Amino acid sequence: MNDVTVVIANHELGAYLGEAVESARGQGARVVVVDDGSTGAETLAVLDALPADVVAVRQENTGVAGARNRGIAEADTPFVIVLDADDRLAPGALAAMRAPLDADPKLGFAYGTMRFFGAWEGELRFPPYDPYRLLYRHTIGLTSLARREVFADTGGFDPAFRGFEDWELWLNALEHGWRGLQVDAVTLEYRRHPGGSKVAADRARYRETWRALRAKHAGLYARSGELAAESSLGVVQRAAHRWFWGPRPVPARIEAALHSRLFSSGQ
Repeated sequence: MNDVTVVIANHELGAYLGEAVESARGQGARVVVVDDGSTGAETLAVLDALPADVVAVRQENTGVAGARNRGIAEADTPFVIVLDADDRLAPGALAAMRAPLDADPKLGFAYGTMRFFGAWEGELRFPPYDPYRLLYRHTIGLTSLARREVFADTGGFDPAFRGFEDWELWLNALEHGWRGLQVDAVTLEYRRHPGGSKVAADRARYRETWRALRAKHAGLYARSGELAAESSLGVVQRAAHRWFWGPRPVPARIEAALHSRLFSSGQ
């Protein structure tokens, strides 16, 4: 997989960075680590000890979107995938995602299933790629193998959508004519930390973000009827999906409690 670059954005995650790097190197990928202004001794030591074949870029803190975009700019391979520094690519993930891209040159990106580890355990499987569903719910996730052209066409991650940069990216890709495909494989090992989570804070901003997404991509949302023709959902199912996932009426604390019951490993 020497024509794949794995971009790892890091900020003070030295305790986990080595695992993320090795999960990519073990699959033959080129690795670019962008350190976004870390100052902790542990993280700096890990950065200094990275293998010689890893491209390490250090910059002032710009936020995760800026760090990811910097890493993508460093990539010179046809395929790029972004990975958080505390997560891991599952064994065989790149091969599983690469196969449909090789088979269909019009396909923009591929992604699989997420497996939790750490404070949670279990697998999270989103529905198959569906452009209509994507308008109202983020059904893809960050770690998808994409053609470089997808990032070139969209401009990469928009820092205005903090916490939802990846949802905005895939909507932007859809607006530029790119489609994705879900593969039947675990491709991401997602580390869930004990206690509070950035996900909970992101969830609290969900409605505000969704309004901003609709404003930025008004032309795409205006084509919802056209995109409905590509959906596997029927008329009633589309209405229910649109009503529930657009405003997302369930309070964040209830949703978080439900997820904890479903996935908690008891740590």
